[in-house]
Amino acid sequence: MAERLTGHTELVGLMAYPIRHSSSPAMHNEAFAYLGIDMAYLAFEVDNSTLEDAIKGMRALKLVGSNVSMPNKTVVGQYLDELSPAAKLIGAVNTIVNDNGRLIGHCTDGIGYMQSLKDYDIDVIGKKMTVVGAGGAATAIEIQAALDGVAEISIFNIKDKFYEVGVETCRKINENTSCKATMYDLADHEALRREIASSYLLANATGMGMKPLEGKTWLPDKSYLRPDLIVTDTVYAPAETEFLRIAKEVGCKNMNGFGMMLFQGAAGFKMWTGQDMPIEHMKEVLGIKYGD
Repeated sequence: MAERLTGHTELVGLMAYPIRHSSSPAMHNEAFAYLGIDMAYLAFEVDNSTLEDAIKGMRALKLVGSNVSMPNKTVVGQYLDELSPAAKLIGAVNTIVNDNGRLIGHCTDGIGYMQSLKDYDIDVIGKKMTVVGAGGAATAIEIQAALDGVAEISIFNIKDKFYEVGVETCRKINENTSCKATMYDLADHEALRREIASSYLLANATGMGMKPLEGKTWLPDKSYLRPDLIVTDTVYAPAETEFLRIAKEVGCKNMNGFGMMLFQGAAGFKMWTGQDMPIEHMKEVLGIKYGD
């Protein structure tokens, strides 16, 4: 890294909390080096309380762009100059592009998730999926899945501030796509069992399983799963959450969040550099493995 830093090196950031576990800096910096791009990518621990100042700093220091992750995805838009159509519909931003001082927010999470499914030979198009979660990443997955042609989506969430976001996501999907979306309370275990039983794929799109919730899962027990069910998790640190451990025990084909991280990152990389991320090289060098 030291050899390629110059007085002309441009900076890309990642704003989230917690974030020291992230694989994104290693991924992007390896891609920059591999393609000979004079940029560096650094992670910054930023939460909602320091986000506005961080965005001001981004403007002042002329960062090329930044990724945004939890807990900032659904609140950063108010500090930006423009949102892409997808970011507006989803109500979340995970990628910021500095276009000559004008900060534009994009959301590539859903694209990354759907591309990772395709890369792992999972075809959910025309089928039913159940998603647990209604926050920024979850909403991106749900809306992108509906736009791409998933037939039906059942969304579950606890009755917190994001529950009504989930209700609104269902409205957007039902009014703007051919997909049928329904919202459920995660505490309704009877509904959870029923919807999982009729689904092709079950996705965890919450932070459950990552720090500080390692070893925890919202899944009541393994009887809710079956061997032919496909199970995915947006969490990638740890690579195997308790949710995925149970899925493996049942015999489900499963996928962690590394694929979504890789492909959503590739979309942002293209926005910042104008070049395609070397996907296969990244998998090999970083040892990225997101399924059995």
